[in-house]
Amino acid sequence: MDPNPESATPHEAAAVVTIQVNGEARSCPAGLNLEQALAALGFQPRLVVVELNGTIYPRQRWPQQPVQESDSLEVVTIVGGGS
Repeated sequence: MDPNPESATPHEAAAVVTIQVNGEARSCPAGLNLEQALAALGFQPRLVVVELNGTIYPRQRWPQQPVQESDSLEVVTIVGGGS
């Protein structure tokens, strides 16, 4: 790949996005929706609650919500059990 970003094709330039996940910079493929991005980052989407850019997103909206460069995710894993 050419080190000059101006000569990169749109596909090459947008292949990966960097987002904040629980306060850490993480990379994931570009063009994913929230559900797909969670899976790509190693989360089991059915076992988490997600805040995206300060807003808690209902699970039914995840497939329509794109994840973009510089988004901030807070992901909380649901743990079952009790005393």
